Amino acid sequence: MAVSNIRYGAGVTKEVGMDLQNMGAKNVCLMTDKNLSQLPPVQVVMDSLVKNGINFKVYDNVRVEPTDRSFMEAIEFAKKGAFDAYVAVGGGSTMDTCKAANLYASSPHSDFLDYVNAPIGKGKPVSVPLKPLIAVPTTSGTGSETTGVAIFDYEHLKVKTGIASRAIKPTLGLIDPLHTLHMPDRVVANSGFDVLCHALESYTALPYHMRSPCPSNPITRPAYQGSNPISDIWAIHALRIVAKYLKRAVRNPDDLEARSNMHLASAFAGIGFGNAGVHLCHGMSYPISGLVKTYKAKDYNVDHPLVPHGLSVVLTSPAVFSFTAQMSPERHLETAEILGADTHTARIPDAGPILADTLRKFLFDLDVDDGLASIGYSKADIPALVKGTLPQERVTKLAPRPQSEEDLSALFEASMKLY
Repeated sequence: MAVSNIRYGAGVTKEVGMDLQNMGAKNVCLMTDKNLSQLPPVQVVMDSLVKNGINFKVYDNVRVEPTDRSFMEAIEFAKKGAFDAYVAVGGGSTMDTCKAANLYASSPHSDFLDYVNAPIGKGKPVSVPLKPLIAVPTTSGTGSETTGVAIFDYEHLKVKTGIASRAIKPTLGLIDPLHTLHMPDRVVANSGFDVLCHALESYTALPYHMRSPCPSNPITRPAYQGSNPISDIWAIHALRIVAKYLKRAVRNPDDLEARSNMHLASAFAGIGFGNAGVHLCHGMSYPISGLVKTYKAKDYNVDHPLVPHGLSVVLTSPAVFSFTAQMSPERHLETAEILGADTHTARIPDAGPILADTLRKFLFDLDVDDGLASIGYSKADIPALVKGTLPQERVTKLAPRPQSEEDLSALFEASMKLY
């Protein structure tokens, strides 16, 4: 089990300057995006750095849903700056960009594809020491403050991929619920769907003892290892919080209890999936975001078409869990019950349909777009979507049920319309 250190509580962000001082940091890189750079979370961090005499430079050019090009610009900035510590303030996009910048600035002679997951990159193990990185999440979704994963769009292939290594996980995550009050409702919803799928996918992933072959050396053991007894606890607890609080957090921006709990659930699910992994919703989501045409999500202030990660993940969830349920029907029924389904009279073969219907109702209640068709895809796009899923072996192989190209086509087709 690998997890970042975490500090939680309203106002903990103010301590970041002291943390850096305690680490002996002299030259810090503060990463964020253009929207957040104008908002209180970044201001609080800067005030703390100034107050504690920390010398820092700001990089606010993070792209929401990063690309290999946006990663490389950040890496260039990090190499030039010769920083001895990093602070990332933002959602998964910022935290992931900062992890990549820290990695490649610490390994300046590496080629970009060296550490990128195979089969797209070489997937080399990281053996260089990295600089300390403090993550300050401002969304309640990715759980990136706890994990050793950084995801980006590889533009050349129009597909998302990433870098996965325990070596890149943040040194410390500062989880400050006050930051969640700045999120617009669609950002709360979409980042919450990422928590939902992290929990569901890690709990239903292939059990760790069925993953094979065993690595010949522990350095090549993947960060994502399959469902396991420790991750299960975190996943189920995160799911209970999502069931209780996500709708409240979306509907009322001032509901600090709901938003605080979702912020914590994001970290809980991160601890779970960061070690167990995710599977088909995530594997299929990468081409859904990567092949986006013109769709621009509401409440996201960006200058490019965008399917937010959490939305791209959740749209396939009813189809995916109908497909995987036969492998662990008890777990699928247990999660459906947590999400509000009455499973008292349920039969084992009904596990998939029951969980799928429960998810559909959940999404409908939260005004989610009606399937892939409503974000610009049609049946004609299915071959390209399948082709973009095939390289995602790091996660698709963790699905409890193996899938053929025909299975993937059927799953995309079933996700074209939800309601």
